[in-house]
Amino acid sequence: MLEQVEVVVIGGGAMGSAAARALALRGREVLLLERFGPGHKNGASHGASRNFNTAYADPDYVDLLVEALPAWRELERETRTPLLDLVGLVNHGANPDFDDTFAAMDHAGFEPEFLDPAEASRRWPGIRFDGRVLFTPQGGRVNADAAVTALQRSAATHGATVLHNARVLELTVRGVDDVLLRYETPQGVHEITARTAVVTVGAWTDKLLGTVAHPRLVVTQEQPAHFAVRDASIAWPSFNHTPTAGDADYDYWRSPIYGMLTPGEGVKAGWHGVGPVVDPDARDFLPEPQQLAALQRYARDWLPGVDPDEFAAISCTYTTTPDSNFVLDRIGPLVIGAGFSGHGFKFTPAVGRVLADLVERRAAPALFSLGR
Repeated sequence: MLEQVEVVVIGGGAMGSAAARALALRGREVLLLERFGPGHKNGASHGASRNFNTAYADPDYVDLLVEALPAWRELERETRTPLLDLVGLVNHGANPDFDDTFAAMDHAGFEPEFLDPAEASRRWPGIRFDGRVLFTPQGGRVNADAAVTALQRSAATHGATVLHNARVLELTVRGVDDVLLRYETPQGVHEITARTAVVTVGAWTDKLLGTVAHPRLVVTQEQPAHFAVRDASIAWPSFNHTPTAGDADYDYWRSPIYGMLTPGEGVKAGWHGVGPVVDPDARDFLPEPQQLAALQRYARDWLPGVDPDEFAAISCTYTTTPDSNFVLDRIGPLVIGAGFSGHGFKFTPAVGRVLADLVERRAAPALFSLGR
């Protein structure tokens, strides 16, 4: 007789681990299957820092932010693990949404303020500022590696079963509340049935779901870098920088820039969502030379606090939807969390709650629906 579970979560990155924890906290029987070993670097949830960017104007994202901030603190308390470092967030450059973002953040109870470049440079001399600066003290960075470990540990504490090195080979929908899975571990191939399967496999979404209806996704290999800090005594906020369209000074830019200090590693900076399209099973993990050279030039032009010639390249994946909004939806017995488009990590505990709601047949915001 086939083993049966109530809910299987496929993919133990940030979102799948958060979903497993949220379901376990509700008393659900949960099995989390993660293809790779703990702390692997094959997907999008590894590394020591992610931008905790609070600069959103859309009400659905603002609501997730308002939920996520105390949820991160709750996870820290439960697991006794520091995860979130609110060093502040600065946005500068030609961002047309600054005023709407300020209003949304202020309405949500954050404390945004506009600074002129001189004042911003006084506070954070490692950055050369571009026009007015939108500062939010509740922004900063979150430790991705530690977060995934904490989420899985909490999920297991509350009753979830967490299996690493468990690759799902086949997923078959057999009915409204019936999914058959074949998965492989070092001990062999196993079959299991579940009432609901939560699919949170990031760059492998297309490969796993196949002909099952799912969003159109593009997988890219993104290539930020950690730049060595010149003066360890100065403060660094997280930052986002938007270029001025049509200005020749920005012609070498690939996209807006994001960045933050990663303690012990340097200042992380990267282009957003413009890396080469890749097969997640056939990546070279190597930076694209022209993009890396442009990133060094950015550091030379705009980050006087770093050495642009002393750096360590990083490789990760983005799985991006056409409109860069997430997919959080349900089709029959499948709950799909995908397309976090390089800006999802900060919302992780709130996304876990949404995925758990979908398992319980409660709807997610329409912005995240498959049919939007």
